[in-house]
Amino acid sequence: MTPLPFADSERSTLGVEWELGFVDADSGDLRQVGDTVLAAVSDAYGGEHPFIHPELLLNTVEIVSGVRRTAGEAAGDLERSIAAIREVTDPLRVELMGGGAHPSAQWTQQKVTDKQRYATLIERTQWWGRQMLIYGVHVHVGIESRDKVLPIWRAMLTMFGHIQSLSASSPYWAGHDTGYASNRALMFQQLPTAGLGWQFEEWSQLERYVEDMVHTGVIEQFNEVRWDIRPSPGLGTLEMRIADGAANLLEVRAISAFTHCLVEHFSSMIDAGQAPPTLPAWFVQENKWRSARYGMDAILILDRERDERLVTESVEEWLGVLAPVAERLGCTEDLELVRVILRRGASYQRQRAAARQAGGDLGAVVDSLVAEMRAGKPL
Repeated sequence: MTPLPFADSERSTLGVEWELGFVDADSGDLRQVGDTVLAAVSDAYGGEHPFIHPELLLNTVEIVSGVRRTAGEAAGDLERSIAAIREVTDPLRVELMGGGAHPSAQWTQQKVTDKQRYATLIERTQWWGRQMLIYGVHVHVGIESRDKVLPIWRAMLTMFGHIQSLSASSPYWAGHDTGYASNRALMFQQLPTAGLGWQFEEWSQLERYVEDMVHTGVIEQFNEVRWDIRPSPGLGTLEMRIADGAANLLEVRAISAFTHCLVEHFSSMIDAGQAPPTLPAWFVQENKWRSARYGMDAILILDRERDERLVTESVEEWLGVLAPVAERLGCTEDLELVRVILRRGASYQRQRAAARQAGGDLGAVVDSLVAEMRAGKPL
């Protein structure tokens, strides 16, 4: 069996990736300016910018943080990258837009970035791959021991619905209200090797899976496994890819801090000789659907005893549990921002409110997303 080494990583370090759309400042339509913007940013930086990257579609840019201690520190990196991008996009009358999907853009009109890995993806996945007009936030947390990775992974699956509900920001697709809080969640899982993945008990099972997938030509390398939660062996992290694209920087901080504290909490349970929680795969699957469909109104299955609770009530309880963890990590202020989402609603709720106020005009939703991106907080 081919080994899958897990890199050394300092415990509970943090990295954040945030995908953003380019939209026309006048029409609100997506703009295919990725190559132009990235080239100009590189020229200004004096080489390829380490924290600003191309993505699958030319209407998208990915900004990433360095390896940081807190969500606030990671947000500082993201904020500086946004400023660097705006130096280029403002004169072009191009705005940055957060959220899990553009409310009205048509996937058939989007252009793919000219990179071999993206060409290969589209060639294989065809219609579904071309429809990946979606944006997400990925949170990496450092795991100091490979032995902890799978137990923490399984424990984080019990919190899947909480993270997805808080971050849900893709109610619209191609000009229609889908009826879902996170349409992105169900769109993305259509790709091969995407979705919830498997609850492996032993690292050797993961190695066998990867070897099988490579041998049969499903993937060429591990990063083509696109699970909602996955180890990142090359970085020594567990990567949570659950969250919809955030509409503003405050929500990135909140979701990242919540995720960060949960991983540290479960890691501490292992240190204390306690088994982190798990859920049967069928409950995890159901929670994913419920949170995608109902968002902040989802009633989640909490444990193997089949107890259920409204997600907002469960999040409130978890904020109390995680308070001492946040204090230890130095991210109390970041974690408290989750309460802003609880008070003001998740992005999908604010988007629908903007549409109602505008008589159903989705242009107003785009305007609201652009405004929140500028403000850095929910409006």
